[in-house]
Amino acid sequence: MNETETLSLKDYLNIIRLNLFPILLITLTTLTFSIIYAVTARNIYTSSASVKISQAKSNILEAPFFMESSGFGNDRVIANEIEILKNYDFRERVAQALIDSFKVYNDPSRFSILLQSSESGVPPQLITLSRLTDRLASVAIEQKRGLDIVTIKAESPSAWEAALIASTYASVYFKYDLEFNRNQLTVVRRFLEDQRKDKLNELNASEDILKAYQQQGGIIVLEEQASQLVGQLSQFESQKGMAEIELMASDKTLKKLKEELEKQDPEANAYIQSFSAETYLKTLQNEISKLELSRDLVSQNNKSGANGQLIEDYNRKIDNLKEKLNEKINVYKAGALASTPAEIKVAIQKIIDEEIKNSSLRITIQQLGVIISELEKKFNILPGSAIELARLQRKMQSLEKLYVLVEEKYQEAVINEQSQAGKVIVIENARPSDTHSKPNRILIIMIGLVMGLGVSVGYVFMKNYFDNTVKTPEDIQKRGENVLAWIPQIESSVTANGQNEFEFIVAKRPDSIPSEAFRALRTRIQFTRVDSNSFKTLLVTSSAPSEGKTMISGNLAGSIAQAGKKTIIVDCDLRKPRMHNFFKTNRFPGVVDYLFGQATFEEILRQSEIPDLHYITAGTIPPNPSEILGSDKMREFFEMLKSKYDLVIIDSPPIIAVSDSEILSQFVDATMLVVSANTTELELMEKALGIIKKEGINFIGIVLNNFVYKSTYGSYYKYYYYYTRPKKVEGPKLPGSVNS
Repeated sequence: MNETETLSLKDYLNIIRLNLFPILLITLTTLTFSIIYAVTARNIYTSSASVKISQAKSNILEAPFFMESSGFGNDRVIANEIEILKNYDFRERVAQALIDSFKVYNDPSRFSILLQSSESGVPPQLITLSRLTDRLASVAIEQKRGLDIVTIKAESPSAWEAALIASTYASVYFKYDLEFNRNQLTVVRRFLEDQRKDKLNELNASEDILKAYQQQGGIIVLEEQASQLVGQLSQFESQKGMAEIELMASDKTLKKLKEELEKQDPEANAYIQSFSAETYLKTLQNEISKLELSRDLVSQNNKSGANGQLIEDYNRKIDNLKEKLNEKINVYKAGALASTPAEIKVAIQKIIDEEIKNSSLRITIQQLGVIISELEKKFNILPGSAIELARLQRKMQSLEKLYVLVEEKYQEAVINEQSQAGKVIVIENARPSDTHSKPNRILIIMIGLVMGLGVSVGYVFMKNYFDNTVKTPEDIQKRGENVLAWIPQIESSVTANGQNEFEFIVAKRPDSIPSEAFRALRTRIQFTRVDSNSFKTLLVTSSAPSEGKTMISGNLAGSIAQAGKKTIIVDCDLRKPRMHNFFKTNRFPGVVDYLFGQATFEEILRQSEIPDLHYITAGTIPPNPSEILGSDKMREFFEMLKSKYDLVIIDSPPIIAVSDSEILSQFVDATMLVVSANTTELELMEKALGIIKKEGINFIGIVLNNFVYKSTYGSYYKYYYYYTRPKKVEGPKLPGSVNS
């Protein structure tokens, strides 16, 4: 570390030493508030529940196209699920479940977040649904790094309530996910349930009509050919009816799937339009449907077994076409899903499967319609007496077979719905914690301490940065000005009349450090002029009031007088005179009274407690001080004093405030400027120096008053004080300077 950096560090340390009181005050205040907060803050308990999110498994009647290794559990998918958990609608579900729990337990002492504050003496009331939903936004939901596990953390002043919130959150999420995954299956099951009831009612009505017809004397038995035709028509009509029911269910499922996909990604439906089923797939489906219907038609006419080989040929062709169709479907799915975003891949897979099924049903219905039309032509040429019975039996058999098919599909839908698992597993429910998680009282107190130190030191440095006052002799020397001396602060000892007992320090305590500083000032003033005979008058001024020029003037005069020089000090501050207070005497009569002929020189001349020091007070304050100070009488008065004394010191007003000092400077041999450390602004000092130099005044230098020497030059003054301090004597101890 070079010298400049060392001095810079010293400067910072000096700033801290000078401002220890505000630093300690701010730090202690901040620390006190932090302790109060740490002691009075309510304990907060944290409980957490964990859920595992995996790929939704297919029901037992479906074969999954994608396995668990398909990359479902990636971070983006988990992030989407976390957003679902955080959204308002889901939080509202949890809030409603919590309110229901409150009504079950009905113990306000175990709740806090679920209660709203009330007036004193009034029992707390249950919070509203909307406000509780807003409060649940504070529940923390995070994914464990590298895992498909999400933790749900809840906080509350009640450990039991925190556990209830976290567990309820996990439970509601599990039910929501299960409901979401079963949604399309539930739609199909409810639709088939309605169809089952309708078809049963239609079948019962058809049976009643047929029975009534036969009881009225109609034909009871059809001929074999007519009976066979009715059986074929009823079989195909029931198949067509079932296909139509399945198509309606497929349409509902497809609509529901697309609505759910749009909630996940509004642009996804537009995306899947580009993956409409290929023409080749529809062609294969059409051929398979034709072969199956032809096989069924041959099978119905094969009661003798003569067409067994033909049926086997149909089955072989159908199996070959189905194998090709499955291969093409798998290739089609793989191509369609290759560029699909992971978070919607499962949903799009279901939509593609449903669209393929929907297309196959439409082709089947179309082919069945063609066959039924051909059979109806044969049906319409039956004998008139048999056609009514055939029509009634055809309708009843068709409804009977259709009802059986609907019943089978309904039972299958029930199994599908109940066996459909969700993708969420609750792996850990929340438990009430025995220890609170907040507040960390030690940490709060430490933060308060560190914050207090930081704020206080920052405040001190900021204050110092914006402080534009003179602080050290270097501040003056950097501007090319001569520092005659710096005077340390003089310890105050205020008497009963409000005056400082030790202001005249060179007389009251000549062995003190401030007295030594005035002797140093005396020496440097003497060395400013080689010819001491030409240096008879010295003007002491300041840049602004309250900088200590009167105290400097008086003690400097006393120090010179102690050296055996006959000295006089004149109070020429005719606006706010203070010399009489310094010497603890009356202001009247004074120099003004002498100039106006109201008093003689002997009457205004006063002897101080130092033998060779006399002083003259201001006297009566005139209405026109500048005219009096610039008068010939004043010039003659100074000439008379110069002839009687070795040195005349003039205490004048601040040079910036009024022009009195500029006028007096024309009568004197030298001028000295007094500035006060940490009080006088640099700008004011420079302005005062500008006035002095502009007027061509014989300026000898600056005296820095009230300088806290030990805080800035402590190392130097440790030795200086050792060699200059007075020896201990018996008697009462008198105060000297600050920190002496």
